[in-house]
Amino acid sequence: MNDQYTSYGLKSSSEEVKNFIKHIIKTNEEFEKLGQKKSSACIWGKHGIGKTELVEQIANELNYKFVYIAPAQFEEMGDLVGMPKIKEDFTDFIPPKWVPKNEEAGILLIDDVNRADERILKGIMQLLQNYELISWKLPKQWHIILTANPDGGDYSVSTMDDAMLTRMMHITMEFDVKAWAKWAENNKVDKRGINFVLTYPEMVAGRLTTPRSLVQFFKSIYSIKDLEKNLPLVQALAASSLEEETVAAFITFVQQNLTELVEPEKILKTKQFERDVESHINSIVDKEVLRVDILATLCTRLSNYLILNNIKPKEAELLNLQKFIKLEILPNDLRLNLLQDLVSSPNKHLNEVINDTEISFMLLENI
Repeated sequence: MNDQYTSYGLKSSSEEVKNFIKHIIKTNEEFEKLGQKKSSACIWGKHGIGKTELVEQIANELNYKFVYIAPAQFEEMGDLVGMPKIKEDFTDFIPPKWVPKNEEAGILLIDDVNRADERILKGIMQLLQNYELISWKLPKQWHIILTANPDGGDYSVSTMDDAMLTRMMHITMEFDVKAWAKWAENNKVDKRGINFVLTYPEMVAGRLTTPRSLVQFFKSIYSIKDLEKNLPLVQALAASSLEEETVAAFITFVQQNLTELVEPEKILKTKQFERDVESHINSIVDKEVLRVDILATLCTRLSNYLILNNIKPKEAELLNLQKFIKLEILPNDLRLNLLQDLVSSPNKHLNEVINDTEISFMLLENI
């Protein structure tokens, strides 16, 4: 990707962007009660990283109404302002059908705003200033959130001038593999795809290879139970939406039998930890060069499984979890990160992991 892209605001993970937007909304509501103007916020970021879905997720979490518009599809100002209608002795405007009318709290998402025609951008600028246009007004408790692709490089966007930029607050969303993995687990993305992205996060930075295109590919292979037996089809499906380097990496991933890494549930529930988990992990990662990437994938998936499912480990499961943390082959930085993720999570049942004396000392030594 071109390094000359221009975006605005602090570069942040999806979780940080979510907190930022929720704070803007909360502040807006307080100022609206005081009769003061609200602020709009723009999320910048490369294509396919989930900006649009994040805003919709925020609306769902807040139980807000949600309206989406893509001004790149607007051909005339009437698509934004509405159409004139002649009445007795004056001309009135009929607002577009998409305009929110519900008095309940909501979010208006103006998606890919800088792909709009310059005329439409000027109309949107007025909307950001006053939350109204000549023909309609946004209801109270409604908030405007925008998304935009970086300026410059290969993106076909309209440059926004300073007058428009200063009408918004800005933040730039970057891909965060651990946050994506949590989302993927929640949305039942193919576990083999999750393993691949966690093992090769550097692949998610291409022109065609994005979180969006990867999820599309993972959906296409969901019904293929044995990927290696169907390698030509898998390769064709991958090549249909991903870059050559990503396709090659995924095929190698399949051929090395890394798609079927030991599952978190098996780590916890096995009755033969040394045979079913420790030996299996050692055989995969203990190569000429230690496969730390695979160990990191196992740690992230185990942490996500325990936290997202609010697992309360039984006695035998807790013992297996502690054995995993104490694996000799696990580098100390991964061990510590896993421990910190578990004990700082909302799932307080996981605090029991430090009941093991050796593990508690590990944690204390690194505080």
